[in-house]
Amino acid sequence: MQHATGRLSWAPFPLLALGLLSGGASLAAEPGSGSGEYNLFNPTPARLMRDFNTDRPSITEGPFTVDPGHLQTESDFVNFTQSKPDPDGTVTTTNQYSGTNFRLGVTSDLELNFILQPYTTVRTRMVDPTSKTWMAGIDTAQLRAKYNFFGNDTYKNPGATAFAVIPFVNIPTTHNGISQDHVDGGLIFPFALKLTDKADLSAMTEFDYVKNEMTSGYHVEYVNTGGVSYQLTDKLGTYVEIATRFGNESPFGGIVMAGGGFTYKLADNLQVDIVMNVGLTRASDRVNVLTGISKRY
Repeated sequence: MQHATGRLSWAPFPLLALGLLSGGASLAAEPGSGSGEYNLFNPTPARLMRDFNTDRPSITEGPFTVDPGHLQTESDFVNFTQSKPDPDGTVTTTNQYSGTNFRLGVTSDLELNFILQPYTTVRTRMVDPTSKTWMAGIDTAQLRAKYNFFGNDTYKNPGATAFAVIPFVNIPTTHNGISQDHVDGGLIFPFALKLTDKADLSAMTEFDYVKNEMTSGYHVEYVNTGGVSYQLTDKLGTYVEIATRFGNESPFGGIVMAGGGFTYKLADNLQVDIVMNVGLTRASDRVNVLTGISKRY
């Protein structure tokens, strides 16, 4: 859900090919989704619902969709980011409160998403200690969909894979200096591989169509992530990941972030989390810390 880096840096097309090729066996063996007859207006019964999976708190998105006819919300309590000094020495501190991804299951393999950032504060501190700015307000909204090609109902045993595509569009909300004032978007391709009963490998390639900062027109930025998660107990899980963004306009070059966190299940359909990410390159943010909650209805 996070897009602070925008998102192990593998080349995008090999990852896409890996997902499609590894899915061949899964598709051939797939017996049919247990909720295949269900849709937005005929919800999947609770007893047939898939395991509770979230797209947060990692930068890497998940390939799994929400069961049809059900709503899942994934929200930040707070999301804190502090940048490294830019070429002018300015440091920016951003706090996002209650940012929420509303995920609605439409069919067994398709969901629609709406991401809203209702309140964001941005403070900039220049080299001159007396020069500071502060802004607050609603941030950019995002509309997107997720389609699972395979793995929703077959991701159970070691060696199983899952793969999806997520097209998205970022939409300005208001001219307040916080929300972007232009429309852009991109494509995300998340992939998962079940290593053991308790460990999973996840990876993601993302192509962002981004507005140029200083000139008219747009350019493409490339995001790649990879991570490993491990279920410590029935309720407690942990993960580590690395994320890169290249093709960005920073004079310091590409962005590389490393991080990890913990998730804890309070109930079958309720989970809290906490995360820290740190920047490894000059262009990266210095630190990003967030905590939040996910709920399936």
